Amino acid sequence: MTGSAPLRLLVRTSEIDPSGDLVQHADPHRPLVWLRRGEGMVGAGEVARLDVNASAHEPRALALSRAWAQLCADATVEDAVGLPGTGMIGFGALTFDERSAASSSIVVPARVIGRRDGRAWLTSIRLHDGDEHRPDPVPFGPFWSATVGPGALDADGYQAAVRGALAAIRDGEVGKVVVARDLVGTVPEGADLRRLVHALAGGYPDTWTYAVDGIVGASPETLVTVSRGRVTARVLAGTRPRGADAVEDAAAASALAASAKDLDEHGYAVHSVTSALGPHVSHLTADAHPFTLELPNVWHLATDVAGTLTDGSTSLDLIRALHPTAAVAGTPTDAAIEVIRRLEPFDRGRYAGPVGWIDAHGDGEWAIALRGAQFGAHAVGGLIPVTAHAGAGIVAGSDPESELLETRVKFRPIVDALA
Repeated sequence: MTGSAPLRLLVRTSEIDPSGDLVQHADPHRPLVWLRRGEGMVGAGEVARLDVNASAHEPRALALSRAWAQLCADATVEDAVGLPGTGMIGFGALTFDERSAASSSIVVPARVIGRRDGRAWLTSIRLHDGDEHRPDPVPFGPFWSATVGPGALDADGYQAAVRGALAAIRDGEVGKVVVARDLVGTVPEGADLRRLVHALAGGYPDTWTYAVDGIVGASPETLVTVSRGRVTARVLAGTRPRGADAVEDAAAASALAASAKDLDEHGYAVHSVTSALGPHVSHLTADAHPFTLELPNVWHLATDVAGTLTDGSTSLDLIRALHPTAAVAGTPTDAAIEVIRRLEPFDRGRYAGPVGWIDAHGDGEWAIALRGAQFGAHAVGGLIPVTAHAGAGIVAGSDPESELLETRVKFRPIVDALA
């Protein structure tokens, strides 16, 4: 594991003026961002990183949890603010599949600027024997646009994959499986990815706008939040496009709320979350019936889940228990992943994996990396490769053409922002 050698970090958090644009403090080319409704954190620089690859010995989340705990145990933290997100912080992105060729990583920035509840802070992180690194804000670079098109699974191929999923359901392999497709393209070398962050944050303010180690997006789905013993999650499964006018829009929401197919899909997802959290929390509650969540491009069926942590688990420990949920994989989980490996001709990488942040206490906020794109670390011929994914939950009764339409709607946030 990169970063496994002992490091002694010195962390200082102090309060600052809460005004200003947080995103300007991020690195233009490898931004670290976690924002919703104008609040959150951005990071710049890199003091340390933890990278975990596929291993037969232990799950990635467990390996990262152990390495993070050791890094924090060796750190000296001076936190004069004491809000969620202050003190020692790492930004993380994990792969969807344990077998992925991509790494699961936590990046520790040299500087974090955060804002919450009308207060703001600056956190400086450096080696005990190193100089403090305080990178200055960088002006936004010029606007740019990306070119994207069909990837390894085009429209016809995706519908064929959905039919394969339906066959697996009929054969009793799975009750539900999420099948994704990909778009691939390029952006100009040197593109300021903060422009993409701004577009997503402005267009989808009620989602988590995230940027971590090359993956950027706007996720509507909170995988898990752990804050001072309180555990919360939001489950999304079941989708309808927004209507063209108020009457059509209301009809779309009503149809979603009454859809037996979508309610069935949603039920699988809620059950997977409550079953995973049950051993770790007490007073676990979940909405008796899902509500319709309004986003600029879609309606979702949503259920909020909450409980009180009882066993001292960190947010990474709960990620290990929760991921992948039925909302992004299917059920039963192991069988669904095998069907996905068989039907999808690509490695999902960090798409549909956990993305978020963790602090020295193990608290943190994590979403599922949806509605996003993954950027290559190196340019080829002056262009940086980019890949976006979108998927749909397949259950008995799913229609391949309708599921293809759902992926088109889900691609809209990232494709519009890239353009």
